[in-house]
Amino acid sequence: MGRAFEYRRAAKEKRWDKMSKVFPKLAKTITVAAKEGGSDPEMNAKLRTAIANAKAQNMPKDNIEAAIKRASGKDGVFTEITYEGKAPYGVLIMIECTTDNPTRTIANIKSYFNKISGASIVPNGSLEFMFSRKSVFEFYKQDLHTAQITPEELELTLIDYGLEELEIIQTQEKEIGIAYGDYVNFGKLNDGFESLHIPIKNALLKRIPNTPIILNDEQLNEIEKLLDKIEDDDDVQAVYTNIN
Repeated sequence: MGRAFEYRRAAKEKRWDKMSKVFPKLAKTITVAAKEGGSDPEMNAKLRTAIANAKAQNMPKDNIEAAIKRASGKDGVFTEITYEGKAPYGVLIMIECTTDNPTRTIANIKSYFNKISGASIVPNGSLEFMFSRKSVFEFYKQDLHTAQITPEELELTLIDYGLEELEIIQTQEKEIGIAYGDYVNFGKLNDGFESLHIPIKNALLKRIPNTPIILNDEQLNEIEKLLDKIEDDDDVQAVYTNIN
């Protein structure tokens, strides 16, 4: 389909590969889900989605179970908050956080924006319509041979699980398949891949910009300094922009 849902893919994946940061963020998501809807994944769709996402990131089973148990304790009180901001060159930023101290979190986020001229936090809801929330599943095309299914057959099968679009892209190493669906169908799509015995390389709920923009290298370097500061914050779960 040709939609670019993130820029500088290698740099982005490198940041997410820092497990010392990723696992605690995933654990927070699981704890929040268990706190809200109970510790049984079969009865709690949000928890089931969080666990599926953690497994896709190779989070150990013990870490997942510990995160679920934490929901019953006093330290399991987290709040999910989304902040929105604007940066120079028409850049829009959506920041998803999970925090036990919203006052601390917003203070930190504002401090990052204040260090960049022309950047600022905007009222929540201002940018929501500029992004579409999607379930995004990535897999290696070569694994389809093991499952004895073609990309065309996979697409037809996954439609019943909520698939909207499927594309195959060539990276420097391997061909990667990317499946897109509405965010509410994350669990169903995960079930679809499991039923076909196709291993998932990456599975995330993402905000994809409806109107991506293109920046030059100098502009990107400036914006990346802001994004790096935001993403390194312990309370920040994910950061999305409209940069192509």
